[in-house]
Amino acid sequence: MKILVLHGPNLNLLGVREPEVYGRVTLEEINSKLGQIALELQIKLGIVQSNHEGVLVDRIQRSLEDCQGILLNPGAYTHTSIAIRDALAAVKLPTIEVHLSNIYAREEFRKISITAPVVNGQICGLGPDGYYWGLRALVKLITVREFNG
Repeated sequence: MKILVLHGPNLNLLGVREPEVYGRVTLEEINSKLGQIALELQIKLGIVQSNHEGVLVDRIQRSLEDCQGILLNPGAYTHTSIAIRDALAAVKLPTIEVHLSNIYAREEFRKISITAPVVNGQICGLGPDGYYWGLRALVKLITVREFNG
């Protein structure tokens, strides 16, 4: 099983950008821990971070070729990207959306997730743990679907 992990814009600045909101853990540390969990679960990960919407859309579309699910933090594109939403709807892969902060306790514009209606679940406000629990939940979701046909 292979899971695509997508990190959206500005997540490359984790640990530096607004640590009072996003914490001090870096993206490299999150990816490293995801890799450890992947080994434990005996799965493969494809990890991509991009500040460019089209790169994320292209990789979502290509996920049909080599992935069974998507773990996604769309960053600011959560609130603005119909293109990412449509790509997720098109590929119909099991997808978990993750946010480090609680987007529903922040500015009004952050309370709207364009992507939420086309994903299987959303985890927000739990910091990096949201990624780790999201990966485990996604693998379980895929395994149950495969078992039940």
